[in-house]
Amino acid sequence: MTDHPLHLLLEFDACAQRDKGQAPAFLHRRDRKFALTCEQQGVTPGPERWLAHMNHLSGPGAGTSSAEQTLRFWRRINSGFMIAGVIFGLLTMLGLLFYDGGQRINIIVILAFVAFQFLLALLTTVQSLAGWQPWRVLLRRFRSRPEPAVSMRLQPVLMARAAQLGGLCFTVAGLVTLLTMVVLQDLAFGWSTTLETDASSYHRMMSAVAAPWAWLWPAAAPDLALVEATRFFRATTADTGVNPARWGQWWPFIAMLWTTWALLPRLILFLLANMLIRRKARRLLARHPALRALMYRMETPALDTGNEHNDASDLPDTETHLSLQPLPDARIVLCWAGAGEPELPDALTTGKSLIAKAGGGMTLQEDRQTLGQIAGHLAQGPSLPVLLITRSWEPPTGELEDFLASARDLWPKGTRVALVPLAPRIEQEPDSHQVQQWLRFAERAGQEFITVSLVPVYGTVPDMEGGIIE
Repeated sequence: MTDHPLHLLLEFDACAQRDKGQAPAFLHRRDRKFALTCEQQGVTPGPERWLAHMNHLSGPGAGTSSAEQTLRFWRRINSGFMIAGVIFGLLTMLGLLFYDGGQRINIIVILAFVAFQFLLALLTTVQSLAGWQPWRVLLRRFRSRPEPAVSMRLQPVLMARAAQLGGLCFTVAGLVTLLTMVVLQDLAFGWSTTLETDASSYHRMMSAVAAPWAWLWPAAAPDLALVEATRFFRATTADTGVNPARWGQWWPFIAMLWTTWALLPRLILFLLANMLIRRKARRLLARHPALRALMYRMETPALDTGNEHNDASDLPDTETHLSLQPLPDARIVLCWAGAGEPELPDALTTGKSLIAKAGGGMTLQEDRQTLGQIAGHLAQGPSLPVLLITRSWEPPTGELEDFLASARDLWPKGTRVALVPLAPRIEQEPDSHQVQQWLRFAERAGQEFITVSLVPVYGTVPDMEGGIIE
């Protein structure tokens, strides 16, 4: 299966990151012109067509994008798992089929190993669905540069696909080794256990295991006579009255057991992992903040007056019904995506019991730990709001929206969040248009949960000598 939705998501995110360094007016004119061209051609201006247009504008020699680097990294991970799977599959099957001529190969050991492989395949899929990332430390060592945030959100399913691919190669190599050993050697199978188990009970268990293929290949489903004839005891030095040819009649059962309960589950779960990656990539692209901004620019006419200052009266209505609230008293401060660095104003640090960080370069697991830590502090005392410090000049992102949705579910009922957008300089207040975007964000999220406040600053007045008194 192709990685088209994943590649599209990574390319779009990389292009959106590059566009952050461009002027808004330039982006609006560029994307609006592209939308008008699509309208003339009678096609829909979607993200895929827009990316093709951007690549055409960039021309050849634009260099390897971060999206391609991310895909190459995961291709190397997949190749590593495939090679390891083939090698370990070969060695494992040789170990399971080791036969020195004096002792039979115990089918119960092979049956237990196949059951272990089946459970391991299921656990890998459950890990990806639950969002666990047990491979995170290992991946950091192999990655030379930080991974994009959108790729980190796909990391559990990408790693699950690599593990399922490695397991699939493991089982294929094991099956090929089994068939090769059947041809090259005279293998003797049997079954033995310390438990008091009669042949009829063991036969019923084998019949249940072989039920999926018994109708297709009856010879691969052992009958009661074969089960009775191939039981052995380790203390027995010789077999009497047993036809040695029957010892090799277990190989069809072993081949179908390995194929049905080890190889096929890996193949199905590998295809499922591919489907989950494509589905999640489409969902992340549809919810990408840059896509919403792109659609707005393509649908809204761009007014060019020949001057950077636009006095047009028909600009979009960006006003909001919410207003700024006084900075509340709070014991907890949460800095989002590096806001407040290198230092916070004194009003945000004095008397605070917890100052935490989230978003930006933090991982999803670290964000969850921060949410749990704040929930523990909120449960210890009276219900006070949480101050969420942001950078005023950076627009609200979908990642922040998801984080606050998780906080609303995890924190005690009635907890309020006070958004505090900071200006680039501590002694200044943010510009009005920057504050408006945070007011609109709070209005969308619900004013019963989120309000917007500013840090009070003291202005400057001239002194009698013509200087400045702070």
